[in-house]
Amino acid sequence: MLATNETRFRHRDLNWLSFNERVLQEAEDKKNPLYERIKFLAIFSSNLDEYFRVRISQLRQLKRVEKSIRKKLALRPNKITKEILESIKLQQDKFGEIYYEGIIPELAQNGIQLIDCEHFSAKQKKYAANYYRENVKELVEPRIAVFAENADLFLENNQLYFAVSFEDERYLGIVNIPSAAIGRFVPFEKEEITFLDEIIRNEIPDMFPGKKITGVYEIKLSRDAELYIDDEFDGILAEKIYASLAQRTDGQPTRLLYDASMPAEIQHKLRKLLKLGKIDMMPGGRYHNFSDFFAFPDPTNNPKLHSPNLKPLTHKTLETATDYFKVISKEDQSVHFPYMSFDYVERFLEQAAKDPAVEKIKISLYRVADESRLTSSLLQALSNGKKVTVFVEAKARFDEENNIVWGRKFEEKGAKVIYSYPKIKVHSKILLVVRRENDKTKNYAYIGTGNFNSKTAGIYCDHAIFTANKDITKELSRVFKVLEGKLIVPREKHLFISPFSTRRNFTHLIMTEIENALAGKKAAITAKMNSLEDPEMIEWLYKASNAGVKIRLLVRGFTSLIPGVKGMSENIYITSIVDQFLEHGRIYVFENGGDEKIYFGSADWMTRNLDRRIEVIAPIYNEEIAQEFKDILNIQLNDNVKARIQDKEETNTYVKKSSNEKPLRSQFAIYDYLKEKHEA
Repeated sequence: MLATNETRFRHRDLNWLSFNERVLQEAEDKKNPLYERIKFLAIFSSNLDEYFRVRISQLRQLKRVEKSIRKKLALRPNKITKEILESIKLQQDKFGEIYYEGIIPELAQNGIQLIDCEHFSAKQKKYAANYYRENVKELVEPRIAVFAENADLFLENNQLYFAVSFEDERYLGIVNIPSAAIGRFVPFEKEEITFLDEIIRNEIPDMFPGKKITGVYEIKLSRDAELYIDDEFDGILAEKIYASLAQRTDGQPTRLLYDASMPAEIQHKLRKLLKLGKIDMMPGGRYHNFSDFFAFPDPTNNPKLHSPNLKPLTHKTLETATDYFKVISKEDQSVHFPYMSFDYVERFLEQAAKDPAVEKIKISLYRVADESRLTSSLLQALSNGKKVTVFVEAKARFDEENNIVWGRKFEEKGAKVIYSYPKIKVHSKILLVVRRENDKTKNYAYIGTGNFNSKTAGIYCDHAIFTANKDITKELSRVFKVLEGKLIVPREKHLFISPFSTRRNFTHLIMTEIENALAGKKAAITAKMNSLEDPEMIEWLYKASNAGVKIRLLVRGFTSLIPGVKGMSENIYITSIVDQFLEHGRIYVFENGGDEKIYFGSADWMTRNLDRRIEVIAPIYNEEIAQEFKDILNIQLNDNVKARIQDKEETNTYVKKSSNEKPLRSQFAIYDYLKEKHEA
């Protein structure tokens, strides 16, 4: 019997839920410090909010595509959405169990009390009333909604509200909870804390004079994000999808999260007011927006309740270098975040901005940080007369506004600012500095796997290399010429550049491994990435597996590849690591008949990264750095503390260490490895 797509590929949105389950596992794991577990609850909640805004939103839109096109694309949005919501309901139940039966009691054991308004003492009631009057009242806008045939109600995306029911069932009260403006948590004396929600809930009886209140229920509405269907579907079919979609209202509701104690008749009326379907209603607990727990206070200041704060390591060469150009010219330099400080990137740009010999600086910015040393250096370079070219990704989801604001700032100071093209994103993390040396120009480059953002560099695991290699920097300059519109297709022999050559080059490397395996030679592929989704790449991996190539993958997020299936993927083994830091690097290693080839860069094996984004994957030619990358990768491959097996059943089973093995938690082992290597 022929294998169907269902037996050869997982649905990416369903498998993404498996990734978020791994996040929930970390929240449940009592070996993690208490506040680390609280952080993972916040990550789970934040991930789910984005998932509803983007992925569920897209499935809803696909329901409206004409049936013949859906059939051609093998799209079944109704079935998938139903499966997704069933899985999310189970995860939400688990979330509530972890919070109420795990986190809250453990907070109490450590002297930290979360107080609701029904349990305020007389002193706390007085404090809460004063706090409301002085800090909250002006930001709260109670309103009345009328239940009528054509009535509607507008709620802001992901904002918290109370729905207030009255004895007079014709009306519904709506009260906003302005947590974004003043914070979610309010400390009392000692180690007692309450939610802003409870401060407001306590005042609700006075907000609706003359009305008898019968219930108060917290709600939150998720609306869709800007849809990028061209990220998922290609060519003529994408155009047909666009054409078949009726004009949609931006920000269409995708989920109402509500207190499960809300009576069914109130749920029904609220659903009608918000123009929602039954499938869009999601029961929850007393509180929503657990992403606010990123900022949950610790009034005890107890270090045992938190993960160890790893001090950034000093780089053996860059730390004491007074002239980065000199040391980079002599030899490539690698940096690894968050184990090392992002300062090294900022210092490089600061030096470039001040150096009279530097003529040009070119950089691609995917997620622009707020005011930072990096943005200040670019502005200083402009004031010093350098030619600065900044490529700003205008479609970096949820960062669009900030990116465009910074683009305009750079433009005002004289930079050449280029914004992304209508149907292509620039996802590469690249920097080029052109310097005048001995009456000739010399290029210096930085290529990384992570954004030019000091904040995310402190929590994302990424890798980068500074280089003056003539071949690499020459080809990188061609990438910038493409971005500037001076070149249509960049010629390259060393870099893989999406959408021009990355797919072709990776395919060739896999084919070489297949040929070597069939010839009886050792053949292996080892790769680390965030997500694996591209059907063509997956089919090549299946072919390689069947040819006898040993394939070892680290995939942090979702994967559409089904591993361990006899006759299809029995030589493919996948693990995923979820730990204190977010794994974000991409490293690719090919056995190549004993002459190993190793690459790193910004692209995952997703269709969008291969075909619809500007991405840069670079070879690692420096032998010492190549060994360093391989050592880091091998440490992760041997993680037996935070690694989960991605098997065909999607069990998320932790890798078990054998009786004679020592525990190996890769993020901390990498820190120790780099410390020994760089701080010796």
